Amino acid sequence: MIVAENLTKRFGDKAAVSDASFTVQSGKVTGFLGPNGAGKSTTMRMIVGLDKPTSGTVTVDGRPYSSLRSPLTEVGVLLDAKAVHTGRSARNHLLAMAATHGIPRSRVDEVIALTGIASVARRRAGKFSLGMGQRLGIAAALLGDPRTLILDEPVNGLDPEGVIWVRQFVRALAAEGRTVLLSSHLMSEMALTADHVIVLGRGRVLADASLDDLVGAWTRSVVTVRSPRAADLARAIDGPDVTVADVAPGVLEVSGLAAATIGDAAAAHGIPLHELTPRAGSLEDAYLALTENAVEYKTKDA
Repeated sequence: MIVAENLTKRFGDKAAVSDASFTVQSGKVTGFLGPNGAGKSTTMRMIVGLDKPTSGTVTVDGRPYSSLRSPLTEVGVLLDAKAVHTGRSARNHLLAMAATHGIPRSRVDEVIALTGIASVARRRAGKFSLGMGQRLGIAAALLGDPRTLILDEPVNGLDPEGVIWVRQFVRALAAEGRTVLLSSHLMSEMALTADHVIVLGRGRVLADASLDDLVGAWTRSVVTVRSPRAADLARAIDGPDVTVADVAPGVLEVSGLAAATIGDAAAAHGIPLHELTPRAGSLEDAYLALTENAVEYKTKDA
């Protein structure tokens, strides 16, 4: 597990991370979310010892990263896919990393094949496209077959096939009991990948919950109803816990009632329905509601 306790990082007068406490559990994919400037990258850098906390602690399996005897075989990290020797080939880059930990050449060939870069493995890494660079970064993170993976925006620049591969691969690793911490700005993809979600805003933990609990707490389900007798239907379903919004001529958005209940009420009153569409809240809806007041770089309305 990764455990942060009262983790704080200040740069001069600015607090990038403030008193953050959370646990990244093994056996789950934990999504790490937050607006730009929320402190996600700084937190990840503190986990792997690249930034020293101003106060507080963070450990991996009970130990600080700096005390790990064989970091590559315990924690796989992708923070910056461009952090490679641009003059080396992808294979030589991985061989150099492997040599520092006594990892055999056969494992280098395995991760090259696993990440789909075999056809470009002998090209200089500096010539890689963004997507190929991401695949090389993932290969480097996997090199030591670690129990913990920390991946910052791993699907950035990948084509749809690559995005699906990352999703399936990290879920398979978590199913083996490994710890996976994954950041992304793609809410739709995170909703398909993560089991648990930690949300940062202005350096503070805004949420630390299962994906289902987070969505349930910060969104509401609505039913879109279209009828030529929308006003009659609104009166028929009126109740203390029911909210009916008239969003367009003949179109209602109803919360507080299931679609089946609305349909039964319409049938009982002889009201024709042209549409009855339930829509559950999404991770994106929950994220936007949760971080509404924690966005540092906000655009103005037109």
